[in-house]
This record gives sequence, C-alpha cells and structure tokens, in this order.
Amino acid sequence: MLKKVLVANRGEIAVRIIRACREMGIKTVAVYSQIDKTALHTSLADEAVCIGPAPSTKSYLNVKNIIEAACLTGCDSIHPGFGFLSENSSFAKMCDEIGIKFIGPNYKIIELMGNKSKAKDTMKKAGVPVVQGSDGLIYKVAESLEIANKIKYPVILKASAGGGGKGIRIAYNDAELVKAYEIVKQEAKISFNDDSIYIEKYIENPRHVEIQILADEYGNCIHLGERDCSVQRRNQKILEETPSSAINDKIRKKMGEVAIKAVKEIGYSNAGTIEFLVDKNKDFYFMEMNTRVQVEHPVTETVTGIDIIKEQIRIASKEKLQIKQEDIKFTGHSLECRINAENPEKNFMPCPGKILDLHIPGGNGVRIDTAIYPGYEIPMNYDSMLAKVIVHGKSRDESIAKMKSVLAEFVIDGIDTNIDFLYEILENENFVSNNYDTSFIKKEFNL
Repeated sequence: MLKKVLVANRGEIAVRIIRACREMGIKTVAVYSQIDKTALHTSLADEAVCIGPAPSTKSYLNVKNIIEAACLTGCDSIHPGFGFLSENSSFAKMCDEIGIKFIGPNYKIIELMGNKSKAKDTMKKAGVPVVQGSDGLIYKVAESLEIANKIKYPVILKASAGGGGKGIRIAYNDAELVKAYEIVKQEAKISFNDDSIYIEKYIENPRHVEIQILADEYGNCIHLGERDCSVQRRNQKILEETPSSAINDKIRKKMGEVAIKAVKEIGYSNAGTIEFLVDKNKDFYFMEMNTRVQVEHPVTETVTGIDIIKEQIRIASKEKLQIKQEDIKFTGHSLECRINAENPEKNFMPCPGKILDLHIPGGNGVRIDTAIYPGYEIPMNYDSMLAKVIVHGKSRDESIAKMKSVLAEFVIDGIDTNIDFLYEILENENFVSNNYDTSFIKKEFNL
C-alpha cells in the first residue's frame, strides 16, 4: 500500500482525496498557491507546501515545483485529482521516471486517449461505435469541406487536445465551416498549445451518457454503470444523474460491455470514463475517454457503495480488484448539482469574493463535497465551482424532491451563486418528465 500521497490539486477534490487517504491510514501532503494559503485542504493534510504564486501556470501547473515538493516531503505517490495536471502525460511520465507513483493510468495511455483524434481511431479499431468523420486530423479548410459534404451537415469541429467545452464549433453549411475552422484552430492553440483539429458528424440533441470503469494492472476490469451528464451550459456539465432515464437495461448492458472491451483493448488501468453520445434512435457513439476521476464520480459511489478514490489508490498500490462485475448492485437514484460562484443572469460571469455567511444542509441521503467555510475568500484565479450537492433517493422523483429541499436550504452569502438557477432546472417540466438533451439549457432558458 502507498504510504504518503501528494495531492496535486485544490478545492473540494483535494479535500475529498485527503479524507480518503486519512481513512486508509495514508499520510498526505497538500500543495497550495500563495493565494490558497488559508484553503481548507492545506489544514486537513499532514503537511502543506507552497508551490508558487496565484496563477495556476506558476503553481498548480508548475510541474517542477510539484515534483520537488513530493521529493522533499518523501512522498511515494501523487494523486492529480481532476483538471490541472490530471491528464498531462509528460507529468505522469516524469513521475514514472523518478519512481513516484502517478495515481492514474500509464503516461502512454494518457497521451493516446488525450488526443481525441487518436482516441477515436483507437476505439474504432477496437470495435466501439464512433461518429462518422475524418480519419485522423485535418490540416486544410478544403479538406474539412470535402468531408462535411460527404457526411452531410451539420458537422462539428473539435480541438484534438480539447476538453472543458473549449475548441468546439458547429457548422450547418460551407460558409459557417470556413469561418469556424480558423476560430477552432486559434482556440485550440491558446487553450491547449496544440492547434490540431478534427471533424465529425454533429449528432443533434443527443444525451451525454458516460460509463465509469475500474481496471487493475492485471487485466481485470469492471464498470460501475452510467451517468447522464446532458444538463450542460456551453458544453460544461452542471447537473448529473444515475441511472440515466435515456437508456434501458439492454442498452445499459451493451454500453458497459463495450466500455470494458475498449479498456481491455488499450491495456488501461485505474479509474476512467468512456463517454458516449446517445441519439434519438438510442444508438450510442464513442465521444472521448477521460483518464482520471470525474467531477461527478460521487453519484456512482452513492448508488454502488464503492469509493472510487480508494479504489484508485489500491490499484496504484498494485492490488488486484477485489470486486467482480456480478458484485455490483445499483440501488436507487442519485443526482449531483454543481454549485458555482457565478451569475447566470450575467452570462454566467464568475463571482469571486468573501463568503460572509454559510449554511450547509444535511439529512438522510445528502452528501456535500466542498472546501468552503465562513470567511473564506474565493479566488478569481481558478474554476468557479464551490460545492457539489449529491442526493440519493429510492426513485428519480424522490431524488429531485430531496435536491430541491437541499438547495432551498443552502445559504452562501457574500457572493453570487447559481443555486437559484439549479432550483429552476429541477422545477422545469421537461427536466422532471425526462424530456431533455444536451441543448436543454439553451432551449429552456435561452442561455
């Protein structure tokens, strides 16, 4: 078993990892930027090391400082959480080369699946259904026009190294495609320092359904069911649920089997997620693979009783999976809402500032993952997520009712949040009746 883990992240996920390690008897080291000196994760860990100024490029993305912090504090491993360096193959490779265990997949797999074009090609060869599009990258606008006219509009241009909803444009005709081509390349270069892009058929109004997998280093692999992540604003998830009401048991079984086949084909180990788009005919297509723990992992933990962070650590400690597929039991329904420091009425503008008063609800079947506290100053430098509210009920209706109760009671004074907006979603007739897709927020709220 690993003895000492450096948590290369901040916020609620850093707190989540530190707590899991503490329960396993593993010591932890927190890293923090100068502006995060009073952040909760720094006081919960056994040790804390400052790794640079506020900008993430000089702190949470500063590979040299993070590696040095791990070495100086005698850590045998690093957990990257999500975001920041979690899918950085160079960072994972560096850890490997100096004998520090990266709690995640091998760096070669991160590199392969991090390139969306290569990942799609790999899945296609593995027999996983993929969306029609370019065979690899496209390098000229004329090439994209030729493919678009072959597979028919609408099409979508994507940054190959993309993520977080960046470097994506939809085109419904040649003129829109020509315009989008340069925009996507520029966004890709700015956001990911990689302007490579690819094109594929745009599936209109799909459901976004992902399969959670766990795989050890001995070829054993299981899936923990699906999560529906279709409630998104600008390609960024804000509400997730499991099970998905968009699929039936037959499709659910098939998606799980396809995900396991894909994972075994590439020799993957640790936690990961295979993401699919499900069209109106209930056909599903591979979209991408996330080679890390997901923000929305708690809903899966709630319905299965399996701690995904602890399983990550056990796998990284070279233990075999002790859970077989037939051991997985899904109980009830779970919802997660992401509470962000933002103003939906002002184009979701981030709202950093000081939390003057705070009331965090509780109750049966309620879980709050957060790192905020009264008096905490929300920095302007990082993601706006403040907390994740996870509820568990016997049915979807019960989960919705429970989530509404929690949101109505949640108080965060001093800053703007999206709590009221989340409540509106839960009251929306189409959401309640399961009549929604990835265009839901745009259609229902014009946002």
